[in-house]
Order: sequence, then structure tokens, then C-alpha cells
Amino acid sequence: MHERTFRIIWIAITGFMIVFSPAENHAGCGEKTKFCIGLVTDVGVIDDKSFNQSSWEGVQQAKAELGAAIKYIETRDAKDYEQNIELFAENNYNVIVTVGFALGEATIRAAKKYQKIHFIGIDQFQGKPVKNLVGLVFREDIAGFKAGALAAMLSKTNIIAAVLATDMVPPVAAFNRGYEAGSRYINPDIKIISTFHPGGLDISFTDPEWGASTAGQAIDQGADVIFSAGGLTGNGGLIETATHKGKYCIGVDTDQWDTVPAARACLVSCAMKRISPSVIKLIKLAYKNQFPEGNYYGEVSLSSFHDFEGKIPQRIKNRLLEIDNNIQSGKIKIPDYE
Repeated sequence: MHERTFRIIWIAITGFMIVFSPAENHAGCGEKTKFCIGLVTDVGVIDDKSFNQSSWEGVQQAKAELGAAIKYIETRDAKDYEQNIELFAENNYNVIVTVGFALGEATIRAAKKYQKIHFIGIDQFQGKPVKNLVGLVFREDIAGFKAGALAAMLSKTNIIAAVLATDMVPPVAAFNRGYEAGSRYINPDIKIISTFHPGGLDISFTDPEWGASTAGQAIDQGADVIFSAGGLTGNGGLIETATHKGKYCIGVDTDQWDTVPAARACLVSCAMKRISPSVIKLIKLAYKNQFPEGNYYGEVSLSSFHDFEGKIPQRIKNRLLEIDNNIQSGKIKIPDYE
């Protein structure tokens, strides 16, 4: 049986989502006449209104600016990480982007096997550099610190909460560590209800029902600001909070004002990881044959206040600016950062 035909049958049996058939002609990939970029998600959908979507938007920008050919694969089962990456690698893609901490080991193995391909591992810290692999990482603790400071200054009950995916993922744990440190920087006596999803990597980012119920429970306990960090799970927390009048919510990864409009009634800001601009910058470096190795730190920030702009007192805005300056100067150090 022809190899490509076999792959089509294999995809149909395994059931993971791919947006191109291996039978398509990708002979130009890897040649000067065609620059190809493939993206592999973690378990979750490409339009998750959060992490995967931001990563894909960076790849889409490469299509617009470089004329690149782009495709993505949505992973449905963690056991398919390596096979999904290889579907691009064996078709001679120039750049392969893998999204999420869980794909780290599979990405390293693929980079060592396919040394002519540039790999970008998002949220994959590189302990030992591989020449053709860069880990796009972020200081989630800094973004979380700013979100925590904002939450503490907004809270009237002195009770705030965080709805989080599994703490098995270091960036999620870092977001919460920063959030707690930032809120206590403002108010040492504040009560913080931080709840991590009890499931593993396969479910903790795709459980909006749990996110909603956990946010609701925290609100019942008096929390009036909810920070949600965890893909679709976090989105559930945002949307639930929006149904409670007078409560604030803070999103994560991207500006979720644009991606989760159902949360706008409470969405005062988002702890953003500047994923899209970081992805396009690294792709351009690959395009120019100036690709780095090791770790590349993307920017983090709080998003605009949007409709809450006129409702946030100037003293809070000034304090946030002061905090940002003090973090950059080193006057504020976030505990236990490694």
C-alpha cells in the first residue's frame, strides 16, 4: 500500500483532527520556492479563545507577511504528539510550532531527528539547548503579579479567587504564584481562594463546566474578583463570573475581550502573554536563517481596561504603573521564581 494512502486511512482510524490531507502536494516545502509552517496544538481546539488561538494568529501573520504556506493539526490524544509533528516534518516543513508544555519532550526528539527544520516550542523551557529548537517562554509570574495587584485594589470584600488548570504545568503554577504575591503586595491580609483543576493534562484545560462551577463556589464564599487561567476551563470561570452582577474577572494569555465577549460584563483586564508577536518574530528569524536556540522570553502585560477604562480610579492606574516600573528595575522580586 502506498505510504500516503496508508496515512490517510490511519488518520481516519485514529480520529485526530488535521486540516490537510497528507495526499496533498507539499513537494515545495523546504525549498526556496515555498516556505511552510505547521502548528501542532496540545489537546484542545485551535479556536480556544486563548492559548492555541493566539499561537495560530502568529502563524497566520507569517502567511500575510511572508507569503508562507500554513497548516495546523489539532491533537485529540496526547499519545499522538510525535505522529502529528512528523506529519509536518516528513513533508519538509521549514518551521514547526508546537503549542504547550506537554509537547516539550516530543518536540525535542523531533528537533534532534529533523535537524534542518526550525522548531518553536511554546511554553517549553529548554534546559539543554538544541540547535534548531527555541523555547518561547514567558514570565507568567510577572503577568500574574500585576493581575493580583489589580484584583486586590478592586476588591471590596477583601476576598479574591483564581480558577486554574492543573499545577502540573509550570506556567499555570507561575501565574498563580504571581497572582498571590501581587495581591498580598497590595493587601497582606487579603483572602485568596486558589483552586487548581484536579485532572491531568488531558482534561484540565478543556473543562469549562468545572471552571464555571469553581468560580461560582468562590463567589458564594465572598470573592468579588476571579482570575481565570486555563484555556477553555478558564473561559468557563470568566463566563460564570459575568453572570454575577458587580463582580470582576481577569482573563489570561490574550486579550479575551475580543475572544470571549460573553465575559465582557466582568472582564476588567487580562494577564497577557504576547504570544502572537513573539511567534511571528521567531518565524521571521527562521526565514532569515537567524534562528536562535535555547529560550526566548516573550513580553507580558495587562491588557486595556476597555469599557472599564473610565471606571478604574486613576490612583489604581498610577499604582499599576509604579509596580511595573519597580518590577523592571528589580525593586520588586517575585518569590520563588526559578
